[in-house]
Amino acid sequence: MGRRAYLVVAALVALALVIGAASTWTWWGASEVDKDTAFVVPSGSSLTSVARKLEDEKLIGSADSFLLWAKLLGSRDPIKAGEFLIPEGASGSDILDTFQHGEVIRRFITIPEGLPSISVYERLMAEPLLTGPIPVPEEGSVLPESYDFERGETRAAVLGRMRLAMDRTIAELWPKRARDIAVKTPEEAVTLASIVEKETGVARERKMVAGLYSNRVKQGMPLQADPTIIYPITKGKPLGRRIRQSEIAAVNGYNTYTMAGLPRGPITNPGRASIEAVLHPAQTGALYMVADGKGGHVFASTLDEHNRNVARWFAIRRARGEM
Repeated sequence: MGRRAYLVVAALVALALVIGAASTWTWWGASEVDKDTAFVVPSGSSLTSVARKLEDEKLIGSADSFLLWAKLLGSRDPIKAGEFLIPEGASGSDILDTFQHGEVIRRFITIPEGLPSISVYERLMAEPLLTGPIPVPEEGSVLPESYDFERGETRAAVLGRMRLAMDRTIAELWPKRARDIAVKTPEEAVTLASIVEKETGVARERKMVAGLYSNRVKQGMPLQADPTIIYPITKGKPLGRRIRQSEIAAVNGYNTYTMAGLPRGPITNPGRASIEAVLHPAQTGALYMVADGKGGHVFASTLDEHNRNVARWFAIRRARGEM
């Protein structure tokens, strides 16, 4: 080989090395990702289709280059479907590894204690990252908690986990119940717990409220719980006004002012703590309670004592200009 030909070959080899180094740098070092970015790998996607999508969303410079280096230098593990977070500065190698071995983004929807089922339905339907229709769940069938979900997951699947969580909670707590409690079945426990949930002003009173209503159930007294008046009117949503006398006197399957015992079913979705309180109520003689003006209640075991407590509550309200 002459000197001229040797120089040409050497130059071509050097150029190839430079090009190879530059290409390799785009795989391991260079990045088009200028900020943390959520990226969705659709279910059933091939690496080729994902590479094209990455290029379209300007997260890589070239789909063809990405695919070439993925084939030559990447893992052979399959990519997963879901929504992933691609961090700022991620290289092609980083992106592929994220799709193969990273965790999908988990989002959360929270069901507060005491949220009625119509509001559970509305909350799920309002979540734009979920898909598909659901019915309004049965009252008391959903356990209030925070639930994680993936973008594009069905509302039915999320609601199913909420129901399963309640079923499992009841299955766990019912066998551990105290002896001689007021409720005879798990269904009755959830119903009474829903009233305790709505009537508990502060958490420390929960077992005391459960004890009071348990006493009334055992003695065949009307529970006289205001939320049971409201439920048939609003399905558990706030009434937004004072209860009318006609509503107090209404006869239906829920109003515990005009019936003794438990209503026909729950009036909200009670949390675990309220269910536990019903299954392990305070040992108390209390049959009455009235607000104490501080967010909680004053309890009484006799009507005379209760009337004195009511008089003090009215005095507080008059001092506040509420009466």
